[in-house]
Amino acid sequence: MSSETCAVKTDRVHGTGRVRLTTLVFLLVLSYLAGCAAVQDLRLEDIGLGGARPLDESTVTAGLKEALRVGTERSVDSTSQTDGFWGNALIRIALPDELDSMTGTLRDVGFGSLVDDFELGMNRAAEAAAGEAVDVFWEAVQQMSIADAFGILDGGPHAATQYFRVRTSEALTNRFRPIVENRMEEVGAYPLYRQLHDRYTQIPLVEKPDLDLIGYVTDRTLSGLFQVLAGEEQRIRNDPIARTTELLRRVFGRNS
Repeated sequence: MSSETCAVKTDRVHGTGRVRLTTLVFLLVLSYLAGCAAVQDLRLEDIGLGGARPLDESTVTAGLKEALRVGTERSVDSTSQTDGFWGNALIRIALPDELDSMTGTLRDVGFGSLVDDFELGMNRAAEAAAGEAVDVFWEAVQQMSIADAFGILDGGPHAATQYFRVRTSEALTNRFRPIVENRMEEVGAYPLYRQLHDRYTQIPLVEKPDLDLIGYVTDRTLSGLFQVLAGEEQRIRNDPIARTTELLRRVFGRNS
């Protein structure tokens, strides 16, 4: 029997219950006897026994956009709430290394509580800025091509996060920076920094710190957001419970 004939027979398999099971057994036996590649490669999904149809380009693209929407919204919600940064040890913004000497000295002379307030203020500014990421992420999703979608689906555990890093980092930095600056003024972190800086530089023989503080907090905000996003992406890929829509279950469950 030719492969063309075998393929035609495969395409004509229909029915339910025992008829479909009997047909499948017959085809598998036939493939063994005749060496028919089309039947040997037959999958349950192809004839409906697996309860799913093969994924086409539009389904994969829609599924990836859904995953990116869900993942980014969860990440933004998580980081933009109160204590989203401050309460998460993985992404909490620590005092800059450039200020180690200054903050250490100030703690030694009794200004430790001011240093702590300053650190908290940086994290509050990050939480305020993170909420602005949704629109930027969604613009990147809308521009995603079919090739992008399949590259993300078949890529590494953080392929979607890397996609966003490449396409949104500049836009997010531009959007975050003025928010960080305004928020640090509102919560008193920036005035507090200037106060700490002034008191420190009054100490004889100390080296004055040189730091773009707003740039530092903006960069740490972006890094923290992407770290949370990477975790959400990995959950969607690996944990069926995290696939909260039918489309996500279909696209990301194909290899489960």
